[in-house]
Amino acid sequence: MAREFLNEFEELVLTSVAVLEDDAYGAAITLELEKWLERKVTLSAVHVSLYKLEDKGYLKSKVGGATNERGGRSKRIYTITNAGTAVLRAMREKRVELWGMMPQFKTI
Repeated sequence: MAREFLNEFEELVLTSVAVLEDDAYGAAITLELEKWLERKVTLSAVHVSLYKLEDKGYLKSKVGGATNERGGRSKRIYTITNAGTAVLRAMREKRVELWGMMPQFKTI
């Protein structure tokens, strides 16, 4: 299998799923991203990334139980896979390596 790459938003969505654990569903992920990024995030953009990440094998999902808060509708809960955890670790390692190669800036 060819190595898959993540764009910045996919990385943020994947990280959000890992952070939210059992509470990782579309609306919760959107709210967390808006809080962290301090900008508007659309639910549809989150869903597109969730579907792509699941297709790549970095997430798996299951349908949760219906709730009264959602008018009897169920929500899809996402969980990070071992491959998802591995790709996040690899991306973090590369970022740390790159940051370590930056020359130090001197203050005037």
